[in-house]
Amino acid sequence: MKEIKGPALFLAQFAGDDPPFNSWDAITKWAADCGYLGVQVPSWDSRLIDLDKAATSKDYCDELAGVAQANGVAITELSTHLQGQLVAVHPAYDTAFDGFAAPEVRGNPAARQKWAVDQVKKALTASKNLGIGAHATFSGALAWPYVYPWPQRPAGLIETAFDELAARWRPILDHAEDCGVDVCYEIHPGEDLHDGVTYEMFWERTGQHARACMLYDPSHYLLQCLDYLDHIDIYQDRIRMFHVKDAEFNPTGRQGVYSGYQSWVDRAGRFRSLGDGQVDFRAIFSKLTAIGFDGWAVVEWECAMKHPEDGAREGAAFVRDHIIRPTEVAFDDFADGGTDAAANRKMLGID
Repeated sequence: MKEIKGPALFLAQFAGDDPPFNSWDAITKWAADCGYLGVQVPSWDSRLIDLDKAATSKDYCDELAGVAQANGVAITELSTHLQGQLVAVHPAYDTAFDGFAAPEVRGNPAARQKWAVDQVKKALTASKNLGIGAHATFSGALAWPYVYPWPQRPAGLIETAFDELAARWRPILDHAEDCGVDVCYEIHPGEDLHDGVTYEMFWERTGQHARACMLYDPSHYLLQCLDYLDHIDIYQDRIRMFHVKDAEFNPTGRQGVYSGYQSWVDRAGRFRSLGDGQVDFRAIFSKLTAIGFDGWAVVEWECAMKHPEDGAREGAAFVRDHIIRPTEVAFDDFADGGTDAAANRKMLGID
């Protein structure tokens, strides 16, 4: 067994134009003051990181990490959730996702996709320069509009979508291999990789690429009514990152999993600040510790009710209280009878 690292905080939900959230120095000081030991960095936010510099300059990366370290936190991972989304976009979502891209490629899906691939590759190179071995991203989606089988899906539609998705990601995964960095897809509704089965469909098409890994976030599984504890047992060899995010699902006679197009406050399934939802984190931390997961426990704060700064401070304490320090001795060592091979054979009636 190994000890999970943490607590760490994903900064995407906190970066802003007002201090202390508008600069790398200030936000890392704030995170440390909240009780965090690490921060996960949204690579698209130029207030926190210059991705082009990070991909080309080891000195810049050393400086970035040095500022964080001086302020009391480590850089745990980089994220390309927004850019990864744009590696594969169904035309139905062109307008909705165009804002994720650089202004010069908006309105041009082919240019946008090429830009997205370049962005993810740069983030992987930057991760290498920072000495980080895992990277967080989304898969994007081509088949998502057809997630519910009505109208009836034509034969081969989903297979074609996943063939194309894997083809788009394979060069990125090969670059990740060159960098020595795992690509950790957050398994998430809205992505073609939204549960274990869809991850497997993708992974097989990449030739079971060693770098095609998973970011485990139980909140997305609870809202799908998926067994998030069994998921750890099944995919323990593929889980390389961990988002600590809570959720609750309270179906009624009026709405269920799909939640009737309601706002987050009024949905049957909604994200909550840590400890306010229904996820069994004691069981999760136990299982991850038992399988030897030694990555970071990264708080991803999302809640439609609680103030983010309150959620951040509570989240640090929550994770710290759930991390298990593995024992180095067996609890029943006090009753050790001091047996040996000969005694074992005697106890079994062999001799």
